Amino acid sequence: MAFPRNSLRAFLAHAKKSLFTAIQSSQKITIVAGNESADLDSLTSSILYSYIRSLAPPAAAFTPLYVPLLNIHAADIALRPEFQAVFRHANIEASHLVTLDDLSQSNGIDLKVENTRFILVDHNSLQGMLGKKFAACVHGVIDHHEDERSVTSDTDPEPRVIEKCGSCTSLVLRTLKESWESSANGFSLVSGAAHAQGDSTTNDARVTQTWDAQIAKMALASILIDTANLTAEGKVESADIEAVKYLEAIIKLSPQDAAQWDRKEFYEEIDAAERDVDGLGFEDILRKDYKQWTEKGLRLGMASVVKSLEYIATKAIANSLDDKEDQFVTAIGDFMAARDLTIFAIMTMSTSPSGKLQRELYVQAFSAGHAAASTFAEQARAELQLANHTVSILSEKPGAMQPSSEGPW
Repeated sequence: MAFPRNSLRAFLAHAKKSLFTAIQSSQKITIVAGNESADLDSLTSSILYSYIRSLAPPAAAFTPLYVPLLNIHAADIALRPEFQAVFRHANIEASHLVTLDDLSQSNGIDLKVENTRFILVDHNSLQGMLGKKFAACVHGVIDHHEDERSVTSDTDPEPRVIEKCGSCTSLVLRTLKESWESSANGFSLVSGAAHAQGDSTTNDARVTQTWDAQIAKMALASILIDTANLTAEGKVESADIEAVKYLEAIIKLSPQDAAQWDRKEFYEEIDAAERDVDGLGFEDILRKDYKQWTEKGLRLGMASVVKSLEYIATKAIANSLDDKEDQFVTAIGDFMAARDLTIFAIMTMSTSPSGKLQRELYVQAFSAGHAAASTFAEQARAELQLANHTVSILSEKPGAMQPSSEGPW
């Protein structure tokens, strides 16, 4: 049975409760999982997919209910202030989300392989502990990264969509938009359900418009962030543009939201929240948007940061009297050692003092990864337009990013 049309808040509460019931009674469950970095796009694409699919599940669906999974531990939500900003607009709370803690065997949870199906969004290869146990349980994917060929070509009745796009959420919306629209046609809501969510309206249409606007703002947040409000050159695709147009139209249908809606202000609010990492320490900044994987026997890690390398370095330097570059390299090395990494990369995206968007790449490797890191640098120099870069606080010299005979690179 499809989930009855309701608010996102009610859906998430129902999905989380149903997950626990299914595990305890060995029932089937379908989980929609974002990637391990658990950025805003992974959050919104997994929730949007689960919500729409649960309203109108395919006839041959493994289960009629789809449960979104935020692929981190609950404690790590606090590292993502942009989530809190989006939660306010969507009328949801962190406690409503299913996280890795809810699937942990250490917490007495035994999710059986034969009863579980995974749909992947914002990645196309299930990694980490989930991948070790449930890789064969993946039966659908929507992603905007390079196809790793880990998901079978036949995922029917679930989609297999892997294509370039600014935001994965745009692809989710394009794929499931008709199902969302069909679920709304001719449906009459019980007004009491709306009042239970804190709505004071008495008109059913007005209530559903509010609910849809909350979902639309949640989805729109990640699309605008990933495309810099549709201004990111070389990243914005037609699916992003159409998604923004469609979601804004939904927002403007809501009497509660239409009069005060301003896309630029909304984007700037979420963007400012995402960049507000001043309260985080060095390690937490790297953990905020972090993923790791194994490739050709090497354990790789990557952190995406919305601040410059200069800013990150200041967080790593504990003693201004000691060599600052040594302190930075040591701090990175400690982060790598704690995760048994061979190679670690930091990708930054920030605004320069002149107001221009700038990107930086820092790569550090232990001795076993020197050759691979050097090869990457040479092959990617032209493709990524890499140039030697000086981080002033570290007093680096041009050409400093060359492999040494031992230790970090």
